[in-house]
Amino acid sequence: MLTFDEYQQRVIAAVRPLPPRSVAATDATGLLGLVTAEPLRSRVPLPGFTNSAMDGYAVLAADIRGAAADSPVSLPVTGDIPAGDTRSLRLEPGTCWRIMTGAPLPDGADAVVQVELTDGGTDTVAIREAVDAGCAIRHRGEDLEPGDEVLPAGTLLLPRHVPALLSAGVQEISVIPRPRVAIVSTGDELVEPGQQPGHGQVVDSNGPMLAALATECGFEVVAVRRVGDTGDEVREVLTELAAAADVIVTSGGVSAGAFEPLKLAFEGSGSFDFVKVAMQPGKPQGFGNLDGTAVFALPGNPVSSLVSFLVFVAPATRVLAGRDPQLATVGARVAEHWVSPPGRQQFARVIFDENGSVVRPIGGQGSHVLGGLAGSQALAIVPADTTEVAVGEALQVIPLEGLA
Repeated sequence: MLTFDEYQQRVIAAVRPLPPRSVAATDATGLLGLVTAEPLRSRVPLPGFTNSAMDGYAVLAADIRGAAADSPVSLPVTGDIPAGDTRSLRLEPGTCWRIMTGAPLPDGADAVVQVELTDGGTDTVAIREAVDAGCAIRHRGEDLEPGDEVLPAGTLLLPRHVPALLSAGVQEISVIPRPRVAIVSTGDELVEPGQQPGHGQVVDSNGPMLAALATECGFEVVAVRRVGDTGDEVREVLTELAAAADVIVTSGGVSAGAFEPLKLAFEGSGSFDFVKVAMQPGKPQGFGNLDGTAVFALPGNPVSSLVSFLVFVAPATRVLAGRDPQLATVGARVAEHWVSPPGRQQFARVIFDENGSVVRPIGGQGSHVLGGLAGSQALAIVPADTTEVAVGEALQVIPLEGLA
């Protein structure tokens, strides 16, 4: 039996980031959640022209050196410069221009006096406070010069990056594409969601659940299928999906029973490993490669499938996407005692207190228990050498919200 860490590292080490592709920088929504494959550099200076940092008056600082509240300096106002003004203007000594935030500074000016330090005049203005040269001015290129790095390689693109990239004139962005995930539920007993199951049948909840998990983790779901219990059928469907997916995730068919379709299809092929992992839930696992596509064979119990997806599929698929493999964890204290199986790392369903710093178990911890799963907010990670989880003990937990 493998330890949890051994198996997780095995599947993570088996994958590499997908080949990059170019995406238009104007496709802002399509870029979100992707990772840059190379550094992004500015094509233009930012700002592109020297401009005013506030509403006020463009002046020569030397002309208002003696200005004070009790002895203001009066200057004639040559005119107004609004934001977006494209004229080439000049400031003559002994005069000023009224200027708006973001408007280009006229040649000859070396400072902007904030409008609050004046009487706001439009023909002549009384300036009540001196300012130094350079006051309230944004100089051309002071933020970025052409060739300066805007974002390094390996950056997860977020909304805050969009204005910098577009303003810097970036047109094409080399990114690691979003991994394509296909979901396959196995078992003759499965019926489509929305249908009434007959005796011995169950609704396929794993397929939609795994598709929802993949979507929330930021992956692209390209197929959700169901297959029966024959090895030939499983192999045929997975081979078909391998042409359109980077990852295939199956549920069911990996245990020790007589009718385990994943094992019937691939055991002994040399390209798949079916192992037992010292964890609860999710002990039986399978992993392999089919025509260059990573295949994860997860247990069929819904809780086991969910946990296995989060701790094995998601980390490896994040590597394909060029991201850090590990999902975020937070520390919390235990508010209620529970037991954990000896020698197996437990992922216990828990809920937080109102402050999010204390957790307590919810529902039974069996892999078939769905009521507690629906109400859970996190998975508490209990080490394999812990059999009694004590009140006050500190644990790391994986929040079940915000998985991307």
